[in-house]
Amino acid sequence: MLLRTLLLFVMVLLVVRALARLFGGLTDGARGGSGGAGRGQAPVKMTKDPVCGTFVVPGKALSLSAGGATHWFCSERCRAEFASRS
Repeated sequence: MLLRTLLLFVMVLLVVRALARLFGGLTDGARGGSGGAGRGQAPVKMTKDPVCGTFVVPGKALSLSAGGATHWFCSERCRAEFASRS
């Protein structure tokens, strides 16, 4: 009897916690929040690979400076193709 009551109590706690997270997420989404993921972090600005159109994160992708501008690429193939055009 005690074990059954304890299991029921734990189950009720889990259901209440799940409902609280659900409603918290709904209200956060309604306000335009990030849903909890990445709170406090600035969004990452991405740039488009000029050859294939893939979006990449500047500073972490391959780069090539041409004509006073820096171009970012998803792969060595795209960078080589761009360099051969210039």
